Amino acid sequence: MKRRVFVGGVMSGTALSASQATASKPAPKSSGGGIPKRTFGKTGVELTVIGQAGGRFPLCSFDEAVAITRRAYDLGINYFDNAHVYWDGKSEEAYGAALQGVRKDVFLTSKAMDRTRDGARKQLEESLKRLKTDYLDLWQIHAVGEMEEVDQIFAPGGAIEAFEAAKKEGKCRFIGFTGHRDPNVHAEMLKRYKNFDTILMPLHIADTGYLSFERIVLREANRQKLGIQAMKTTANAKLLQAFNVRDCLRYALTLPIHTAAMGCTTIGQLEDDVRIAKEFTPLSDTMMTALRQRADRIKGPDLEDWKRNTERASLYVYAGG
Repeated sequence: MKRRVFVGGVMSGTALSASQATASKPAPKSSGGGIPKRTFGKTGVELTVIGQAGGRFPLCSFDEAVAITRRAYDLGINYFDNAHVYWDGKSEEAYGAALQGVRKDVFLTSKAMDRTRDGARKQLEESLKRLKTDYLDLWQIHAVGEMEEVDQIFAPGGAIEAFEAAKKEGKCRFIGFTGHRDPNVHAEMLKRYKNFDTILMPLHIADTGYLSFERIVLREANRQKLGIQAMKTTANAKLLQAFNVRDCLRYALTLPIHTAAMGCTTIGQLEDDVRIAKEFTPLSDTMMTALRQRADRIKGPDLEDWKRNTERASLYVYAGG
C-alpha cells in the first residue's frame, strides 16, 4: 500500500508523556537544509529527525528510487535506512548509485537477516558492494521477532559474533537491531546484550493500544542511551483513514526518539515530510492523549498486521478448549 493512499513503559505500563519526552531529548539543531537534528543516543552523531528508508522502493522504479534518494540528500536529510533483503538488493543498489560522491556526508545504515555469524558476514559484504562503500555507519540485526531467534543470535556461531567483529574491524561504526513483531522480544534483546548502540521499532499513534513498543521497550531503550529510530509512523498508511501525515509525524517526533525512517516513494511525499519536520513543535500531553484516544476505534492486530496476533491466538485456545 502506498503511504499517501488509503481506501475506505516496562516499569509503569503507561505511555511516555510529552513532557517526559521533551525532557529526555536534547534541543533540536538545524541541518544544512533546515531540518532539525538530534544527537543519536550514545553514538554522538547528529541526525536529521527524519530519514529516507529504502524498504518501499519496490513501489517505484529503480530510476525513481535513485532520484528520491538524491533529492532527500539535496533537501538536507543525512540519515538513510536500508537492508540487505529490501527489493532483493536493488534498494541498496539505488542508494549506491544515488549517494556516489557524498558518502562521507550521510549516515548510511543496512541490516542482515541471517542469524548465524557466517551468514550475516556474507550479507554484510554483499551490502557493502551494492552500496559502493567500504563501511556502514550502522549495521543492524534485522527483524528479530521470536524468542528462538534471540537464542540463535547469541548462541556460539550466532550473528552477534559477526556484528562484534565488523565493528572491531571498522566495517561498521555502530551496531543495533530492529523488529516489529513483538515488543517482548525487543525487551529480551535489551536484557540479553548491553553493547547495542541503536534500536529501530514501530512507534505511532495507535501503538499504545495493542502489544505496545512505546509502553514495553521505549523507556528501557532510553535508559540504555540507545540511538532510537522509529518506523511505521503512519502504520503503513493505515492510520491515514483517521489522521493526516502531520499528526502521525508530530506524534512520533514528540516521543523520546532521535529519528524516524520514512518510506517515501515519490518526491512529493518526501517534500511533504521535510516540510512537516521543519515546522515541528512537540505536542502537549493533552494532545498526545487525545490522539491515542482517537485511535482507539482502529487499534489492534487488524491495523498492525505485522505484530503477533494475540487476539487470534486467544480465540483459538478458547475454541479448542
